[in-house]
Amino acid sequence: MKTCIFTETFYPVMGGGETQAQLLAEGLIAGGHSVMVLTRRSDVSLKKRERYGKVDVHRLAPTGTGQSKKWGLLFSSLPKLIQLHHQYDLIFVSGYRIIGLTAVLVGKIFRKPVILKADSQGEMSGDFFESGLKKIGISHRSLPFRLFLGFRNMVLKRADAFSAISTEIASEWTSSGIPSDKIHLIPNAVDTQRFVPVEPAEKIALRKKLNLQQNATIAIYTGRLVSYKGLPLLLKVWNDIRHKHESVLLILAGTGGLDIHNCEDILREYVKANGLENQVLFTGAVQNVPEYLQASDLFVFPTENDAFPSSIVEAMACGLPVVTTPVGAIKTIVTDRQTGLLIQPGNAEQLFQALDVMLSDDVLSSQLGQAARISVQDQYSAETVTKKYLVLFQSLNKSVK
Repeated sequence: MKTCIFTETFYPVMGGGETQAQLLAEGLIAGGHSVMVLTRRSDVSLKKRERYGKVDVHRLAPTGTGQSKKWGLLFSSLPKLIQLHHQYDLIFVSGYRIIGLTAVLVGKIFRKPVILKADSQGEMSGDFFESGLKKIGISHRSLPFRLFLGFRNMVLKRADAFSAISTEIASEWTSSGIPSDKIHLIPNAVDTQRFVPVEPAEKIALRKKLNLQQNATIAIYTGRLVSYKGLPLLLKVWNDIRHKHESVLLILAGTGGLDIHNCEDILREYVKANGLENQVLFTGAVQNVPEYLQASDLFVFPTENDAFPSSIVEAMACGLPVVTTPVGAIKTIVTDRQTGLLIQPGNAEQLFQALDVMLSDDVLSSQLGQAARISVQDQYSAETVTKKYLVLFQSLNKSVK
């Protein structure tokens, strides 16, 4: 089977959606299927066409950074999807909020099944766009946007299948009038061969390699540095934590990137203004995320709005105990006091208490981390999730033929 994965950005851009697209591509290829990726050329240093292993990547205009440029993919992808239509059997759209419109139109023209996957809540209702539209002085309730959204949703509903990574997203689609038999609940995946726990001696070696404090207790966050992940609150709480616990370090691994909720500059300014340079480390964009997780002691992810954060599953796969919130699919991923500690979003007191417990109780932290690893192996391995997608793809392909 020949699959076209259509996504706004792809490797080497790193993020949850990009990682999931890459894992799916690699999993399909390992099963003997072919994959092409259609994406935007988000950096001028990236080639228009290249191969990563056996994945054929086509990069389209508009080139470069900038929030508005992703909308251009609506138009630049149309001729490319038409040109390449003999080279794929179906289109899988990872993060359909903008590009799903073009994919469904082309799919109907050439009788190609189209599967839409949402990476965030509010993509169908339009709530997801609110913050970005505010920055350019437009309300998501304005007439022009509602007209566009109405037309887009009318087209999107004609997709052949919808992949939901959480029950909340599935409910959003159902309330929008999408038949339940078109909705398939498939979680995000993690590479459990790459994200693994390490022995104490290897952790020490990794800290030396990464130039991290050997004797510190290290908490880590991985992912985009965006406001809705609760990062401004995390820094305020960490400012209090460092006064109670000596030799602690918080690693923020990632960048704000092209996300409309980018808060990286605000976070860096807070660290500087409060003298936290020795207690907070910004890694920037890194390719060796597993090493940073394996060098750490606990994972903190105080998100306020998330569908299915892959970062949590990756940390759990590395045997790290987790402090997070029960939003989106997290409440099904993390069981309170069994594989992590759950707190209410935006609650500074609960976040402080949870971090305090993790930093004080080594036995509990170890038990939670071990249970977290077992849970991920059972439910979220890349092999398990790829098989679910393959069953869906093959059933759609047969129904069209």
